[in-house]
Amino acid sequence: MQRILQRGEIEALDRIEFPRVRLPQPPALFAERAARLRQLAPGNPIGDYLGFVARLVDVQARASVDIRTVAPDEPTIARALEHGMPVLPARESIDPAWRQALRPLLAAIRDDASSPPASLQVAAMLGELDDDCLDALALDAIAGDVAPRWQAARPVVMAALQVAFADAASRLDTKRIAYVDPATICPVCGSLPVASVLRIGGQAGGHRYLHCALCATEWHLVRVKCSHCESTKGVRYQGIEESPEEGARAVLAETCDECHTYRKQADQEKDPFAEPLADDLASLMLDLLMADTPFARASENPWLSLAAPHDEPESGP
Repeated sequence: MQRILQRGEIEALDRIEFPRVRLPQPPALFAERAARLRQLAPGNPIGDYLGFVARLVDVQARASVDIRTVAPDEPTIARALEHGMPVLPARESIDPAWRQALRPLLAAIRDDASSPPASLQVAAMLGELDDDCLDALALDAIAGDVAPRWQAARPVVMAALQVAFADAASRLDTKRIAYVDPATICPVCGSLPVASVLRIGGQAGGHRYLHCALCATEWHLVRVKCSHCESTKGVRYQGIEESPEEGARAVLAETCDECHTYRKQADQEKDPFAEPLADDLASLMLDLLMADTPFARASENPWLSLAAPHDEPESGP
């Protein structure tokens, strides 16, 4: 006689059959991201910028080999499990080692003959800050509350922070990561996802994961739910038909009629090389299309800057 499984039993089976959380493997993560950016650059309206970002992601890959952040202690992990909270809340868990990753990024910008003038100015400005000012700027960058004159510096700061947080996340135990509420924030650092990805291969194959914009942790969320408000009503997908852009067929905008937001989804079943952050950045034309709809972007890509630094810096970040 067959028995209908109850909700808790179904969830228990899900946890056994496929991974709930996929932790980053930093060197491979950044190497694959750089390769994908280079693949997407030719013919893309922002191809030059994608190439520039790819070169900086190469630096992230090298920096991730040497960086060593301090792992959370057992009381911190136990508290996160008890209260259902991220184990490394981003604004409370900035490791000083992030500045170790920042230095080679700034050097790479200065040494790259094709660096945009604004990026060269950013490198000069950041190079003049002491550790306390850099850490204050890092806090603002994570909070998304950067002063206009520092807005163009945010992608570089976030790139260094990505190296540090990915290293810390990579050394966690997935069995010791809490279920958090809401389920649409990263269970490791509490940041918002940059995009979601439909994975192929292995136990994760066929499942949708949200991809953290900061630590690159991925966590499972069923496809029928909005990745922002978790509604199961009015979730639809929009894309660009017959786009000449490489990789565009693998990216759709998931829209929600309840919260009126959208977040992109990269589908590895359509393109096995799809990488959530790279494909999100390279599909800027889809964002321009969505600007003419009632849907607002649910979260940002850390590699996009909204303003250039002022010619005459003010005092302090």
